[in-house]
Amino acid sequence: MEQFNTYTVSEEEDGERLDKLLTFVVQGRSRSFLQKLFKEQRVLVFGKPVKASYRVGSGDVICFSIPEKILPDILPEDIPLDILYEDEDVLVVNKPKNMVVHPAPGHYSGTLVNAVMYHCGSSLSGINGVLRPGIVHRIDKDTTGSVIICKNDNAHQSIAEQLKEHSIARRYRAIVYGTIREDDLTINAPVGRDPKDRKKMAVTPDGKSAVTHVHVLQRYRDYTYVECRLETGRTHQIRVHMAYIHHPLLGDETYATGRTSPFHLEGQCLHAMILGFRHPVTGQYIETTAPLPSYFERLLEIMPL
Repeated sequence: MEQFNTYTVSEEEDGERLDKLLTFVVQGRSRSFLQKLFKEQRVLVFGKPVKASYRVGSGDVICFSIPEKILPDILPEDIPLDILYEDEDVLVVNKPKNMVVHPAPGHYSGTLVNAVMYHCGSSLSGINGVLRPGIVHRIDKDTTGSVIICKNDNAHQSIAEQLKEHSIARRYRAIVYGTIREDDLTINAPVGRDPKDRKKMAVTPDGKSAVTHVHVLQRYRDYTYVECRLETGRTHQIRVHMAYIHHPLLGDETYATGRTSPFHLEGQCLHAMILGFRHPVTGQYIETTAPLPSYFERLLEIMPL
């Protein structure tokens, strides 16, 4: 028999919309998840299903049912890995284009996690749960390059702390639209959810501190080849920051609005090239370099100066 939770509306909550009230009653659930509860008639007031727009009254007894979350089985898959460094504590791999780092809705196979589970067996940290074993940071599906995997919880905690204190070296290579005149520049602009599109990030006043250092490697007629050094690591930070200064990444279908690439690309030209960190056990500094993918090298050869 289905189990329902109950909540009694207080005087202070009298007149509130029920969907708004539930966002405070049911913590850690998205608005779309709660709307689905109404559609499935899992929200009742005095035993009767109600709409999300229902205005509650003081003393109303709300009953709601939260369906049990069923996690899919994440299985090891024999997917080749380009290993840059490995020991008994950490693994650094060069992730290819069009590969998701960890399972998520719509991507429960073919991910880096599936490949790493096959390679490492049970030797992966479990801090981030069954969907993200060993994962302490990630890069976007269409971004190539270095990702560090932690094989035990001790390594995970150490790398996570280094990420938090911004001591991990992360240098990316990118091709951006337009000519950047300065040889070096620093973008210091907070990054948060785009208030106009929750699926995107943006420079926002209430965002988290974000700093990107940009160094020009080569100027072309219509593009600039740059190295971006991350001081912080916010979601889509480089993509957002470069678009913010009007030099979005070549091929970036999300942030290069109004720009059309003449090249046949799969997403943004962004490569996580250099990754440097202190080993979680020995304390020794380790730095890996992921070679540029072939499509990236080809672009640098054919773009007119």
